[in-house]
Amino acid sequence: MRGFKIFTGSAHLEFGKELAKHLDAVVSKAMVNRFSDGEINVQISESVRGKDVFIIQPTCAPANDTLMELLIMTDALRRSSANSINAVIPYFGYARQDRKAAPRVPITAKLVANLMQSAGINRVITMDLHAGQIQGFFDVPVDNLYGSIVFRDYVRSKRFKNPIIASPDIGGVSRARYFANQLGMDLVIVDKKREKANVSEVMNIIGDVEGKDVILVDDMIDTAGTMCKAADVLKAKGAHSVMALGTHPVLSGPAIERIEKSALDEVVVSNSIPLKQQCSKIMVLSVAPLFAEVIRRIYHNESVNSLFI
Repeated sequence: MRGFKIFTGSAHLEFGKELAKHLDAVVSKAMVNRFSDGEINVQISESVRGKDVFIIQPTCAPANDTLMELLIMTDALRRSSANSINAVIPYFGYARQDRKAAPRVPITAKLVANLMQSAGINRVITMDLHAGQIQGFFDVPVDNLYGSIVFRDYVRSKRFKNPIIASPDIGGVSRARYFANQLGMDLVIVDKKREKANVSEVMNIIGDVEGKDVILVDDMIDTAGTMCKAADVLKAKGAHSVMALGTHPVLSGPAIERIEKSALDEVVVSNSIPLKQQCSKIMVLSVAPLFAEVIRRIYHNESVNSLFI
């Protein structure tokens, strides 16, 4: 695989190094600096002429900076005559703004797709998009990998006696059902509803969790409010244990504190985003080997279909 190069932005250097190691490669050299006013400046330190380039950069917090850095690095590589530019974005920021949910609001995910293509990105490789239709916002190939490939093996290793999959809300039912089908498990749903104005939401459990080992499944854990409340309700309904699976550990605001104090027994996340704080309840699983295998197959023009099952 000598005809490709791997570059990494500043968002997640360790992920880039681990991925490169799985490909028996090294991270190519690029300087990412800032001018005195905060503007990002990128210089590619080696030739990329005629090379297939893969840029590793989750667009996580600070999202504006990491996104702009990705765009600027892409422009630098395009102007340096790279053969193709493939953006490896383990966590795709702005994915929650995928439609007009209210009057006079933007569809920011589409804007981001336009910016990436205008900069010169030829392909996007990402994982567990918050909204799958974002793939259609691009006119270039988008590979949306599933974190469940990694999580399912971990769940099996736990050897739960009475496991059951749960969706923390109605919106995540499709994702949770897919995971439940992969593992041959039943599904329960945590249904949030506000019975009347100025009254806090009430959580109801659709299904039986008495004595069960409940596995909550979601694409991301942001402030962890929904997950922690769901765990409290599940335990109150007789659940033996509650584990939460969330591909992307956004973990903003009071998330870590909430998790530590919650009824959650364990929280399992991927390393799509670097953890800023440690938490005794959080287990991190690496998805770098999965991304490395996708890159290898793309470079050799092999099918990646089996990695989506």
